[in-house]
Amino acid sequence: MANKSDFDKIDTNKDGIISEEEYANASESAGVEKDKLNWFLRLFTLGDRFDIKDFFDRFKKSILEFIILVFGVTVSFGIEQQGGESDNRNDGIENLNNLREEIDKMIVYTDEYIGDIDWVAAMYSKQYAKWEEDNDSIFIDFMEDDEEPDGKYYFAPMGQYTQRDPFNPPRVNFDAIKLDGTFRLLPKEVGLQMTEIYDGTDLKYLIENTGKNEERYVLQFVDRIANKWVYDLPWVDVEYDEFWIQNRKYIQNDKFMKYNLYKRVDLWEYSIKEQLQVYRSSLLESTEMLDSVIAVRDSEIEIIWWVLNPKD
Repeated sequence: MANKSDFDKIDTNKDGIISEEEYANASESAGVEKDKLNWFLRLFTLGDRFDIKDFFDRFKKSILEFIILVFGVTVSFGIEQQGGESDNRNDGIENLNNLREEIDKMIVYTDEYIGDIDWVAAMYSKQYAKWEEDNDSIFIDFMEDDEEPDGKYYFAPMGQYTQRDPFNPPRVNFDAIKLDGTFRLLPKEVGLQMTEIYDGTDLKYLIENTGKNEERYVLQFVDRIANKWVYDLPWVDVEYDEFWIQNRKYIQNDKFMKYNLYKRVDLWEYSIKEQLQVYRSSLLESTEMLDSVIAVRDSEIEIIWWVLNPKD
């Protein structure tokens, strides 16, 4: 007998003595001897006897352990997967807010750029309009300045002709989102709109016109001075107002310079200004779309990692 528990099971009348009847009953209930079993049942027999009740007990226990194991693995996998989806959702919301913030900066930048272009285009349009006037001061302009003796600051617009400012709105957040691989987390309509805003044809044409195309007129201006004016005039220094006053008739007769100014003003007035307005409208549309998507995300309720009312 292995232990007291086994003895108590056989001693059914609890008299402390195992009778022949109790022993026979115990032998019968203990199952069939292993040698009498076929090969199949021997596979499931532990010890030297096969007990059908013990077999089913162990079978049910194994099934229960298997179910618990599968359930545990499934739940763990589901929690891990849901946690990953929650992290992606949070990254997506952060990207939306970062883009919304950057679009605001782009609008401010564009508005300031529009103001500068309006001022510059008006100044050089005025210069072109009076190119043929018979006046030594036609290449001199002024602006109000209280610090000057007569309240005016005089300057030569053509002396500042080489200055330019290519359109280059901020794009740090957009580039960061593309670099870290979370661009895929943006809703499809947002991704398409942001791609158009940051890398679309409207912006590319605007950058090209304010960059390469405008630079071409500046380089032609510089080349004309270096290859003709310096040989025809006793001195050349475009930063001095006196140079433009003393040589105004020579400059008036330089039709190439007048044409160069005309083309640059035309670029500002009939290309860049319109493109800026179109781009600004696209930025405003983007803010409306981002506000709408962000509002939807904010209306969702997330408990731990599960979104109860997803709007997608």
